[in-house]
Amino acid sequence: MNIDQFLGFLGFAFVTSVTPGPNNLMLMASGANFGLRRTAPHMIGISLGHSFMVLLVGLGLGAAMDAVPQAKLALKVAAVGYMLWLAWKMAHATAPGEGRAGGSPMTFLQAAAFQWVNPKAWAMAVGAIAAYAAGGGLAQVALVAGLFALINFPSILLWAWAGQAMRAYLQEPKRLRIFNTTMAALLVASLWPVLNI
Repeated sequence: MNIDQFLGFLGFAFVTSVTPGPNNLMLMASGANFGLRRTAPHMIGISLGHSFMVLLVGLGLGAAMDAVPQAKLALKVAAVGYMLWLAWKMAHATAPGEGRAGGSPMTFLQAAAFQWVNPKAWAMAVGAIAAYAAGGGLAQVALVAGLFALINFPSILLWAWAGQAMRAYLQEPKRLRIFNTTMAALLVASLWPVLNI
């Protein structure tokens, strides 16, 4: 990877990581509902889980998925179903002390596994490999995967921090319900590219 490719990749990884998508919307909601410290495993799971996905796509998983249309369809159905379930959970989350459990943040493993049904994560992984590691061998693929994690983490941290910054405003249960419902609706809206393909 020459310096132009390196700088291009840094820009690609930052823009794709920091722009709205399912991960970032869920992190903002988690930061608002649980705070930054309790959201940390979720953030680490996203960064490392996605980096692992990039590595596997670079090692041939992306090509294998393209070769089996039924696998792509199954992944799309699983992604839509799981994200709708997450949106429902998000919309129905309650503030602590409202008489029922307020839920818990995603764990490291849940967040890492979520990358496999996240359409934006797949697009980022395939795009990164196609543009910056195609034909470059294992070292190039590993470099792209590792750099993605390093750039991704501070980018997604901004979303969790923004959610935490709103916690004082969202102490009122009605405001928190409106916020959670809005985040759930945006999560459902993020499915549009999947349904439109």
